[in-house]
Amino acid sequence: MKLRRALSVSAATAALLPVAMAAAPASQAAPAADIPKCSDVGQPHNNTFVGRTFGIPKSITLGTHWTTYTATLTNASAKELKSFELSAKLGSYVYNEGERDLSPYGDLEYWDTSQRAWKTLRQAGGNAGGTIPAPKTLKPRESVHVQLRFRVSTDLPLDQTYDAFTGLTGTFVDRYSDTDCTARGDADGGFSPRKG
Repeated sequence: MKLRRALSVSAATAALLPVAMAAAPASQAAPAADIPKCSDVGQPHNNTFVGRTFGIPKSITLGTHWTTYTATLTNASAKELKSFELSAKLGSYVYNEGERDLSPYGDLEYWDTSQRAWKTLRQAGGNAGGTIPAPKTLKPRESVHVQLRFRVSTDLPLDQTYDAFTGLTGTFVDRYSDTDCTARGDADGGFSPRKG
């Protein structure tokens, strides 16, 4: 029942969110780098967020064609989340030595509602991903909705199998055992790249 209520309220929140996101600079809500992860201080699995994605297919064709999808994170807890930060990523899990990450071969963009334009997300090391403007806090049952799009270059070598994914991550500062720590939740989906 709580989950249904959280998801129904998210629709009402969606109309308000673009204004809050547009007013928030990208660098404002980053948790301090020296705060430990809550999992490192003994906090069990965090169920604060309900994450959903819509529009990520099971496989994508390499090339210039964009795949557009929507990611939603809902605060399913009874507390307001502080120092909230939002980021997105495109990549693949690397299980064995010698395997490569798909991320440097991909492009990831988010729809900036204030400027009505797609904005590229690229990390300093060249990987596809980065921080997205978001409100500093997220109230109980409040949601963030982000439209994203991605593509993967034909330069990606297909000499290995890629366990690829893309999605949204929400991070906030929590308190566990009298220690400030960072907790997170994800809304992502997996796909397989293939030649056209």
